[in-house]
Formats: sequence, C-alpha cells, structure tokens
Amino acid sequence: MKLSSVSQTKNQLSALLEQVRQGETVVITDHDRPVAKITAMASNDGVGLRGDIEWLERNGIVRRGGGGFYALKPPVVPTQGSSALAALLDERQTGR
Repeated sequence: MKLSSVSQTKNQLSALLEQVRQGETVVITDHDRPVAKITAMASNDGVGLRGDIEWLERNGIVRRGGGGFYALKPPVVPTQGSSALAALLDERQTGR
C-alpha cells in the first residue's frame, strides 16, 4: 500500500493510476490523515469492473449514457467590421 498526499496525488495522478492498474492500492492523505483509497475496479477478466459499475449505478452515483451526442448550436461568427465584444453582448442578451 502506497501513501500519497493530496498535493502529490494532484501532481502525479497519471503515475499513481498506472500503479493502481498494476495492483497497487494508494491511500490519499490530507495533513497525514487518510481520507481516500484508490484501488483497481476490474479483475483480469473484466467481471469485477462490470459489477462495480452496476453497484455505482444502483446507488445513484453514476448514470449510464444513452450513447448519443449532444447537438451544439453553431458558434457566433462576427461579420466583417463588427467586434467580438458586440457579438458577445448580443449573445448574452438573446440568451443563446
């Protein structure tokens, strides 16, 4: 088990996650007091991951996506001779 402070975790998150993937457990500390534990969710066959996600969903922690994409409105493009500030103010007034 590895201990990591909040600041160390922020600075080295990718490296810590790689260690977790390899089976290591990381305990996050805040002022030398343990506050969280990072462990791997999946076993080698993937069954553990599926069960963990289902548990998170049952407890209202995550929601599965519908698989679609959210359609965004096209961006505002200022015309020649107008200012970006005017376009921004117009966008705010129209509630776009």
